[in-house]
Amino acid sequence: MAINLSKGQKIDLTKGNAGLKKLLIGLGWDTNKYDGGADFDLDAAAFLTGANGKVTTQEDFVFYGNLKHKSNSVEHLGDNLTGAGEGDDEQIKVDLSLIPANIEKVVFSVTIYDADKRKQNFGQISNSYIRIIDEEKSQELIRYDLGEDFSVETALIVGELYRHGNEWKFNAIGSGFQGGLAAICNNFGIATE
Repeated sequence: MAINLSKGQKIDLTKGNAGLKKLLIGLGWDTNKYDGGADFDLDAAAFLTGANGKVTTQEDFVFYGNLKHKSNSVEHLGDNLTGAGEGDDEQIKVDLSLIPANIEKVVFSVTIYDADKRKQNFGQISNSYIRIIDEEKSQELIRYDLGEDFSVETALIVGELYRHGNEWKFNAIGSGFQGGLAAICNNFGIATE
């Protein structure tokens, strides 16, 4: 049975799960009734950061424009342009055994594509979550429901996998940003035009 986390809660992933290697990170959301005329296009991404919390190269940013990290440790399974339907809207695979030694964290974010132009924000989103699945056992390990704490934000840091000695842990973050993808990229050391 999956463990439900609250904002700020941290949990060991690998300590009690010997041999855990392959994770499937599922992110999902629903849009509230909205008649702005444009679909909501939410985009999940992963930032592979060093100890300083920054990426070392642009390739450490895995998203719809760079679907696979050069180490094959993180792979985005593709962009869902509408979020329609049940279950995960976007998924990211993580192979803990392939994450390079210089990477301390894999941080997961969700942004709203063209949010300012479409006049959209996370106040118009509900039922958003991140879940971590043991891919080899098809078993959900962790689920973090973000709740309805956001209003004007257009980007969220949802959670992060991080090294703790020889183990991997998960931190449920739930932190919002204004400024969409550019703001979140700048936070991790990626310059945007």
